[in-house]
Amino acid sequence: MSKLNKKKIFNDPIYGFITINHDIILDLIEHPYFQRLRRIKQLGLTHLVYPGALHTRFHHALGTMHLMQKAIEVIRSKGHTITEEEAEGVSIAILLHDIGHGPFSHALEHSIVNGISHEEISTLFMDELNKKFKGKLDLALKIFRNKYKKKFLYQLVSSQLDMDRIDYLKRDSFYSGVSEGAVNTDRLITMLNVNKDELAIEEKGIYSVEQFIIARRLMYWQVYLHKTVLAAENLLVNILKRAKELALNDTDLFCTPALKEFLYNQHNLQSFTNNPKLLKVFADLDDIDIMASIKVWENHPDKTLSKLCKMLVDRTLFKIKIQPKKFDKAELSKITEKVKTKLKLSDAEMPYFVFQNSIINNAYNPKMDNINILFKNGTILDIKKAADTFSISALATPVKKWFLCFPKY
Repeated sequence: MSKLNKKKIFNDPIYGFITINHDIILDLIEHPYFQRLRRIKQLGLTHLVYPGALHTRFHHALGTMHLMQKAIEVIRSKGHTITEEEAEGVSIAILLHDIGHGPFSHALEHSIVNGISHEEISTLFMDELNKKFKGKLDLALKIFRNKYKKKFLYQLVSSQLDMDRIDYLKRDSFYSGVSEGAVNTDRLITMLNVNKDELAIEEKGIYSVEQFIIARRLMYWQVYLHKTVLAAENLLVNILKRAKELALNDTDLFCTPALKEFLYNQHNLQSFTNNPKLLKVFADLDDIDIMASIKVWENHPDKTLSKLCKMLVDRTLFKIKIQPKKFDKAELSKITEKVKTKLKLSDAEMPYFVFQNSIINNAYNPKMDNINILFKNGTILDIKKAADTFSISALATPVKKWFLCFPKY
């Protein structure tokens, strides 16, 4: 392929034209591992609540890369050195940061694979791509693993004000139609600076950071932890758990070859090390595998599996209650008995239909890493101390709630 052909332009609904600054970026985008992200929704089942939320991990990955390119330009303009090799490495790291996501984003992590996070699978994919590209991802992997000498490059990929968060808030707000999540990406990135190898926001950008943190809190309650979204996603998790339980008992289930591998076997992170071909099988797994199987399972002889699948396909979701404390045993028993009688379920089937769990909304966690505000006199303060509004201190306190799901009877 000639160099000219690699100067591609993507038309993004959020940012307009996105250009590719490095030849290897287009090669990575064209690789089947990355193209798979077109078939994985960014927000799982959120479209059952917000019908427009049908954008994909592919959209998001391109957006983060675009923001990274802008951030590099800004930081260079303020006198900090980022070499071309480093610019390429950090752009690759952010482009591939989500490449290990399973179908419907997080549902797979809680059901049919054991203790594997999408970050770990992303690293496996990046290692594999590095072999295919003969070591050209070495620097990207160092940055991604936080093993490179310039810490601020890692912070651009993974921190509380990284390109990932800035893009997903703006993008998810746009596609869901929830305007409270709209953040001023231009302002945030223009205010970026580096102080003692740490990413910082200049004093003039303090209100944009406050708005970013508030937007994050609101998006969690209104979109990511919306009670109907929770009901839908927990229904999907329970479908996959039931399918896994049946598969491990040698029950015959329709499934695509990729899904079959993960349903009928107990795979963990070590499995990928022991069997190099397993990553390729995982790469064949996307939202289509799951939904095609669920549509067939509606008619499966197992009453629990068929009932759960019909609920999802028909969008007859769980009723859900949310409160600040755990639900007491008396209320749980009362609902359980009603559902058990109405649906004629056994004790063993009940946990699939009546269950409680907790959620946490933590918009800003100063214990994890700081969002530093850089003042004109050179001093650095954490946003929690620098902000002149009480709201940031309040938003730094995690809010935990409990939810109870059960079928509508």
